Amino acid sequence: MQLSAAAPTHTHATDRRKEIRRRTAALLASDTAAWIGGFTAAVWTRYEFDLTTGQITRAIGAGLAAAGLHSAMALLRRRYWGRHPVGSLHEVRALAGTAACTVAIMLLAVLPMAERPVPASTPPVGAAVALLIMLSIRTAYRHRRDRALRPSSHSATPVLLFGLGSAGQSLLRAMVSDPRGRYLPVGLLDDDPEKQQLRIDGVPMLGGRRDIAAAVARTGATTLIFSAANADAGLISEVRTAALAAGAALKVLPPVRELVDHRISVADVRDVNINDLLGRRHVVGDITSADSEIAGRRVLVTGAGGSIGSELCRQIARANPRELMMLDRDESALHSLQLSLSGRALLDSSDLILADVRDAERLARIMAERRPDIVFHAAALKHLPLLQQHPGEAVQTNVWGTLAVLEACRGVAKFVNISTDKAADPISVLGYCKRITERLTAHAAANFPGTFLSVRFGNVLGSRGSVVTAFRAQIEAGQPITVTDPEVTRYLMTVQEAVRLVLQAAAIGRDGEALVLDMGKPVRIDDVARQLAAQAPGPAQIVYTGLRPGEKLHEELFGTGEADVRPLHPLISHVTVPALDPIEVNSLDPADEPEKLIAQLAALCDLPSQLPSAALVPHSRSAETSAPPPL
Repeated sequence: MQLSAAAPTHTHATDRRKEIRRRTAALLASDTAAWIGGFTAAVWTRYEFDLTTGQITRAIGAGLAAAGLHSAMALLRRRYWGRHPVGSLHEVRALAGTAACTVAIMLLAVLPMAERPVPASTPPVGAAVALLIMLSIRTAYRHRRDRALRPSSHSATPVLLFGLGSAGQSLLRAMVSDPRGRYLPVGLLDDDPEKQQLRIDGVPMLGGRRDIAAAVARTGATTLIFSAANADAGLISEVRTAALAAGAALKVLPPVRELVDHRISVADVRDVNINDLLGRRHVVGDITSADSEIAGRRVLVTGAGGSIGSELCRQIARANPRELMMLDRDESALHSLQLSLSGRALLDSSDLILADVRDAERLARIMAERRPDIVFHAAALKHLPLLQQHPGEAVQTNVWGTLAVLEACRGVAKFVNISTDKAADPISVLGYCKRITERLTAHAAANFPGTFLSVRFGNVLGSRGSVVTAFRAQIEAGQPITVTDPEVTRYLMTVQEAVRLVLQAAAIGRDGEALVLDMGKPVRIDDVARQLAAQAPGPAQIVYTGLRPGEKLHEELFGTGEADVRPLHPLISHVTVPALDPIEVNSLDPADEPEKLIAQLAALCDLPSQLPSAALVPHSRSAETSAPPPL
């Protein structure tokens, strides 16, 4: 079995070696002919095209000698400095250097002779002609090979590329060098006047955004790929409209910031998404310090299977932690997370921890056994309307669950509580609970040795249960898109940028603070709905349902009395949070009437702790009671 498996590989290697030898022999023969031709042409022009048989013979002999020297030096260069791809710029330089050395040796041999076999001008002139011939042969070879690498016009989709910056040109090169590629570029478009009339890799420039319809008609392209990698939403929308009107589909190359880990390839091309059309300003922080904060340390993430938690795990894993522990109560979410991280999902590794943040005793055992250095607390119930109806569940998970995690994290070096913009002047159960967790985290900061802080940001585009996900589900089901109010706005972030800044905030955050991430300008949800409706395969109706209990028309990032101060990072504000002693949440009863419980939560948000902030209140939690642990 081993022999049969190895045989095809051995045959392929043998064929490859034969091909290289044939190509080398062909180049050697062509180079020899080039030197003979160059020297003969040099002598011929020297004697004004009137040569004797003896002069021709001596010119050919000198050309053969030069070819021999050239071949010997080329062999030495290849042995000691390696060879370059045929027709590449590096090979051109090496070829010119070898020719110059050959000329120098030939002149040193010819000049001292009393009876020179060829005129002294023959070596430099002949070398120039020979070099021109050699380069022409290699250019023809490279052109023929490049044409062979292009996708077939019979199987590949003809496409236009809009935007020929560095990213667009990298994508073009990737397309024309993949014979099995999905796309065949047939034309280029760019608004830069300096790029007009260009022909790059054999593909012609056909104009700018105003020439899209003419370019589609001229080339028969069925798809336009928007490859201006960092363009604004207005340009994307305009190009999309023009492409659709011309009968071509639109695809985009993601922003360069999303491609930093690898070279641009055809696989990066994707459909237009809502981020592109809304113009979400991706905020990119310098995460070098965040990476160094995580590298070599034990990191635990609660709620690891959720949208924020799973992206946290992916970005933390790239920062080379000593150990990454992923905790969640949802086994299916952990299964998906492991699959996305490693490509395997056997659920048999110790980095996955199945546990509920409501179980204080189990959390304490986990922290004592695994001893994480840094903890990101992302576990929470987050759907505002449901929590308005069931505030007791919010108390047990969001408030008491956070207390349980805080208590278990007494010995960690850093604790980061994931909060929300709804914690600023809250009016909902979700906002109340998150504000309370910010205050409880501030209390832990005053009493525990490590650094305890909160990070506050807005809605995450594309997360489970997010407005975009809901709208898309409604469109796919053929249902009307439901918007609460035509004027409602929300701060929106992509999950990647949210987590990137969470990690940055964790690196620079100070004890007890709530760090507020810069989320750009708020977005009208009605605009989101209309953009998605425009992409729908059929007509999509928008229905306005009115604001639900606990919802604001416009979210705020800062509560009353909170100032936007950015001392350490231009995209991160630092807010002082008053501590809340955990004894004040012990009196909460999840079984109380919802109205009474909500009023108690609201009071805890605004009421500064009257008890000594350093007091840790002993508390015995039994199986019969579901009260929170002490902090």
